[in-house]
Amino acid sequence: MCRNIRTLYNFDPPATSAEIEAAALQYVRKISGFTRPSKVNEEAFDRAVREIAHVSAHLLADLQTAAPARDRETVAAAARARAARRYAA
Repeated sequence: MCRNIRTLYNFDPPATSAEIEAAALQYVRKISGFTRPSKVNEEAFDRAVREIAHVSAHLLADLQTAAPARDRETVAAAARARAARRYAA
C-alpha cells in the first residue's frame, strides 16, 4: 500500500477528520492513478474521497481493542529512526 497512508487507529489523541480525509485522498489517488482528475472525472473522484473518508471514520469509531493507545510522537520518532537507518550513506 502507499507509504503515505498511515495507521490511524488506536492513537491518543484519536485521528482527526482531516487525517482521515487525507488518507482517503491518498487511497483514491493510488487506486485511480490520478493526482488530480480531469474535469470530467472530478465529481466521481471527489465523491469517492468523501465516501471513503466517511466509511473510514465509522470503521475507526467501531473498532475495539484492549491494547493501550499509542503515542503519536513515539511512533513518529521510531519511523524517523527507521528512515535514518534506511537512507544512511
